[in-house]
Amino acid sequence: MKQKRWSGRVTRASNALDLEGGIFTFPDPKRIARSLKRSALASARRKARPFQSAMSMLNFYINRAGKNLPKSRLAILNKAKDELRRLFKR
Repeated sequence: MKQKRWSGRVTRASNALDLEGGIFTFPDPKRIARSLKRSALASARRKARPFQSAMSMLNFYINRAGKNLPKSRLAILNKAKDELRRLFKR
């Protein structure tokens, strides 16, 4: 059976990063950022630098969820972006 949305498959089975299950549902933005950083640093398949790969995956998820994303979840994910920048000293 063909999947309806390719974007869901990307967040579950990215070829660039091995993401922790349920990463984008974590309530703590610091935990999201730490997990993304761990995945980006550990990946041998990514094409970009670790920071760019981690931030791209987070932005991809936010953009794909779009208007279906509750404001509270969007706020947590945006805080995760700030935390990711802090972790990578950017």
